[in-house]
Amino acid sequence: MKFCDADFNYSHAEKLIHETVKKEKSDVVVLPETWSTGYYPKDNLVSFCEVDGDRCKKTFSLLAKELGVNIVAGSVATIKNGKVYNTAYVFNRNGELLGEYDKTHLFTPMDEHKFFEFGEKVTTFELDSHKCGVVICYDIRFPELARTLALEGIEMLFVVSQWPDKRTEHLKTLTSARAIENQMFVAVCNSCGEADGVQFGGNSRVIDPWGTVLASAGETEEVITADCDFTVIEGIRTSINVFNDRKKEIYNI
Repeated sequence: MKFCDADFNYSHAEKLIHETVKKEKSDVVVLPETWSTGYYPKDNLVSFCEVDGDRCKKTFSLLAKELGVNIVAGSVATIKNGKVYNTAYVFNRNGELLGEYDKTHLFTPMDEHKFFEFGEKVTTFELDSHKCGVVICYDIRFPELARTLALEGIEMLFVVSQWPDKRTEHLKTLTSARAIENQMFVAVCNSCGEADGVQFGGNSRVIDPWGTVLASAGETEEVITADCDFTVIEGIRTSINVFNDRKKEIYNI
């Protein structure tokens, strides 16, 4: 990824997706948060925004259909109704836009809330008959959001992020916790390298509902793959049914 170089980043992303799908016969491909610009150009941000995700939609709709693969296209900075959002887009094998999610928890320690609008709703979608959800980076620190998606029946949560290397252990712990407590798969795609003076930590991973890490990356750019057996979910939710044992009448959140 090159900071503020959307042309290079789009070309690079398309190249990696082509290579990966050809080699791995992938079902789903995932990109990180704000991968087209880096996180995030504060000087004249609007000039780097897509209008309603137009370039992202066009590029990955065509690519998903061409390759017959589902694509969780990370997130991009978008302008919608005159406001700027950090928005994730999801496409199915037919190139159809299945989901659009605006980041709901903006990272105030880095003033994200001064540049972007807060999203206001969760997003779910089906990929190959499996119900899924997507969150963006800082969102993963809020268990209420992941639990809300779990209660809506998702089997896999995609986390697209630009998580700094100095808090990599937080990313590992939080994503493992979300997988275990909600008895679902979690797939994390995190950026690496440096952007605008911040070093990002990589360590993308796929975690099963038992908390087992099925695949993990290092701190530099690489592609990881994992096979997810969704029958595991029924087994764990039968043997340890945390959803049955919830005491929602005493929760005040």
